[in-house]
Amino acid sequence: MIKLTSINISKYKSIVDSQDMKVEEGVTTLVGMNESGKTAILETIAKANYFEEDEDYKFKLTRDFPRKELKKFQRTNDEGDQVAIRCDYLIEEELMDQITSDVGENVLKAKAFSVLTHYDNQKEILGINVNNEVYLNTLVKEFNLIGEEAKEVKNLSDINDVPSILFDDSSENLKACVNHLQKEIIDYSDAKWDNPIESYIYFEWIQPNIPKFWYYDEYFSLESRINLLKLKNGTLEHSYRKTAKALLEVAQLDLDTLIETNDFEEFTSELEATSNEITATMFDYWSANEDLDIRFDIDNKTREYILDIRVYNRKHRVTIPLSQRSKGFNWFFSFIIWFSKIQYDEVSNYILLLDEPGLNLHASAQKDLLRFIEDLSKDYQIIFTTHSPFMVDSTRLDRVRTVYEGEKGTTISDSSEERDKNTLFPLQAALGYELSQNLFVGKNNLLVEGPADLLYLKSMSEHLFNIGREGLDEDIVIVPVGGLDKIPAFISLMTGNELNLVALLDSFDSSGGQQRLQEMIQKKIIKEKNIRFFDEFIEGMDKSDVEDLFTQGEYLKYFKKAFPHYEIKVKDLEDKNRRIIPQINRVTDQKRFNHYKPAQEFAVTKHTEKSFTEGTLQRFEKIFSTINNRFQTQR
Repeated sequence: MIKLTSINISKYKSIVDSQDMKVEEGVTTLVGMNESGKTAILETIAKANYFEEDEDYKFKLTRDFPRKELKKFQRTNDEGDQVAIRCDYLIEEELMDQITSDVGENVLKAKAFSVLTHYDNQKEILGINVNNEVYLNTLVKEFNLIGEEAKEVKNLSDINDVPSILFDDSSENLKACVNHLQKEIIDYSDAKWDNPIESYIYFEWIQPNIPKFWYYDEYFSLESRINLLKLKNGTLEHSYRKTAKALLEVAQLDLDTLIETNDFEEFTSELEATSNEITATMFDYWSANEDLDIRFDIDNKTREYILDIRVYNRKHRVTIPLSQRSKGFNWFFSFIIWFSKIQYDEVSNYILLLDEPGLNLHASAQKDLLRFIEDLSKDYQIIFTTHSPFMVDSTRLDRVRTVYEGEKGTTISDSSEERDKNTLFPLQAALGYELSQNLFVGKNNLLVEGPADLLYLKSMSEHLFNIGREGLDEDIVIVPVGGLDKIPAFISLMTGNELNLVALLDSFDSSGGQQRLQEMIQKKIIKEKNIRFFDEFIEGMDKSDVEDLFTQGEYLKYFKKAFPHYEIKVKDLEDKNRRIIPQINRVTDQKRFNHYKPAQEFAVTKHTEKSFTEGTLQRFEKIFSTINNRFQTQR
């Protein structure tokens, strides 16, 4: 009915200079380092219209005002002089139609308005402006006023003066019109408002539909055992008192009645029914372990009335206290309970403020949580903070706001405007993760060491196709992983993505990478037949690289194009049965040269049938045939 469109925080804790922030219709994500001010932003918003009466969520000058400016402000100002936050709202069509039906079309001039909350927690409303003339004309028509009476109503400059136009001989229609204005508009309005019609529209239609802010962070997580007596008398630890009360409210259990009884069967049934509902919701999104149930028991053996919350594992047939489950599980379960408190409120609208949701969740569980948040955003606006790349939707960076604390305090920016590399890291990491997921554009992926391997194999495959011989199948994607030693880790990471993988490798110079490959073969992460080495296809060589598939003369042709300042001939090389790269290093007195440059020259050269010896063509063709066959067995 009413959407939050933007906020302006004037002064609050680390926010010293006024900060504007646009709020999305669905999800708005705040990204920043620890202590950058993300929590302060959510706190400020929550205190503008918290969903329930709570002293913790009211502005307090000595607690919330920027500390270094506090004394200076107190010497010359009162807390009512300082705005803490301005919230800008937009009235949606459905509510506008209801307002129009009540007061008339075009009476309310605009859909946008603002609510300013001062440090004394008083509200200031801006933007509720009406057209008095249009409203009075509407009344004239509604009450069928004519002649001088119609003129008197139309000429009212102040609605409060309406009794002055009523006389003993006034028509019944005018009396009804004046009575309507007096009882429905003037008596209803707040004396602080200059215009009774504006006051009426605000209190009758707008204020009840302004969204309330619902804040949640790890502070609200439940304990395993809740002392109901302490909950009743207010001595239960504050950190989870609110969520414990929310659980009883959701279960529709009266705390006083619960403590006074000795028969807990009915109450346990109510709690279990609530647990089943909450658990069903939770496990729609909790994919880490679906063999869990939440169980409640009320322990009165010591007359302390303890609500015991335990987690039952159906697979292992054991129960453990809630607190002994992971922090991530406890967070999610407590969140569902706290959220259920407002979920079934059909009267009020809510905006969800989530501070570091799922901080203790595994990356895949954070993705589940992000999916949950996306689903919630169909019914609620959501603003949440994070510094985890897995909680950032890389396809929707437009809804990300960065939060950075510098010398001038906290600043809020759009993601495209941020320049601080540490603040941007979660966004960059999210993009990198998305890129890595989308790198595999096909089902079948041939892993090679580097981009030089890719250029040689791709270009030679095309050449073989052009001369009517076998090249690499078109549905196979060549993926350079950035180094031979990274191959084992890369294979291990990608095996969970249901991809077909074959690795084509240079010979290992160190035993570490080879050992890791062997361990993966033993653990059946990858089949031994799916790891191939170039030396398999070159007779007479124990170790080889992709460059050794060419004759020495063929390779030197492209090397000379890449490095014309080196004059190397075949006779300068020691042995055609040894790897060519170390031999070139010896002749040039270099430890290493850029292997990519000759490959680049190779890729841009137009090859003919006479460009390569038959032996070279056969070696490449044998590789492609072997690789094609390996993937065909996996299809």
